[in-house]
Amino acid sequence: MGIDLGTANTLVYVSGKGIVLQEPSVVAMDQNDRVPLAVGEDAKKMLGRTPGNVLALRPLRDGVIADFDTAEIMLKHFIRRVHEGRTLVSPRIVIGIPSGVTGVERRAVEDAAREAGAREVHLIDEPVAAAIGAGLPVAEPTGNMIIDIGGGTTEVAVLSLQGTVLSESVRVAGDELSEAMIQYMKKVHNLVIGERTAEDIKINIGSAYPQAYDDDSIMEVRGLHLLSGLPRTVTVKGPEMREAMAEPLSVIIDAVKRTLERTPPELAADIVDRGIMLAGGGALLRGLDTLISHETGIVVHVAADPLSCVVLGTGRVLENFKQLARVFK
Repeated sequence: MGIDLGTANTLVYVSGKGIVLQEPSVVAMDQNDRVPLAVGEDAKKMLGRTPGNVLALRPLRDGVIADFDTAEIMLKHFIRRVHEGRTLVSPRIVIGIPSGVTGVERRAVEDAAREAGAREVHLIDEPVAAAIGAGLPVAEPTGNMIIDIGGGTTEVAVLSLQGTVLSESVRVAGDELSEAMIQYMKKVHNLVIGERTAEDIKINIGSAYPQAYDDDSIMEVRGLHLLSGLPRTVTVKGPEMREAMAEPLSVIIDAVKRTLERTPPELAADIVDRGIMLAGGGALLRGLDTLISHETGIVVHVAADPLSCVVLGTGRVLENFKQLARVFK
């Protein structure tokens, strides 16, 4: 079983079956007796809409486990769902984790998976898994560069011969882009909006680079007006949302440039030749590939299915376990 344990979404790949589960990484807990009421999509609908005794939690923050017990409950639930409730199952699990995590954070992921019933746990760096899932020839002696933008972390890595030559992990990604919109709406429009509304704005009219069609893209946003304290509707335009996201996007661009500056010349030549691969949910932001290409002068390709690159990579490693054994830390 391959798992992409993401800040925003968790995906599960089962050997021989493909991707069998794709759910938001959210758990709704009853505060009084600490029992989970809903996990995944059902729990996500409750974010920001729960009564006092119910708490909708995201157990992962910035790509790592922030709430160990809740993460364990979530993993158990997903493993049980994949095995359709059969209890005597102890699978071999490969989990994708950010490359910049500490030893303590790695152990937390391993322990949570073991507690959830895994027989053996292998950890693989997300950029390596994403590159394998995106179909890059990571086993060959050529330089491959991948940028994996998830919910909590952005991973930039240069890979060659099944290993990571250079990698940089910054804790700025999809969540920070949404947070930038929340702050912008508060500052400019005096409107308080929630995480889900910010996510909707990002998907509908968000863009990273000026394009012909987004000058007239508009959206009505509903929220709480700060001055009157009453619900209000405000119309926002695409270009102002791009301006709102400029700061977190510049952090991602800087990480890409820093990695390129440190790349050995032979591998840098390969990257100029082959281009940069963009994966993860953040790759779906309109114009992001154009922005990175404009800033670095290198062609940027978006993976065919950016959301599932990491989980497809963990699945390929499972199915070719002996040939790809060197990718594990």
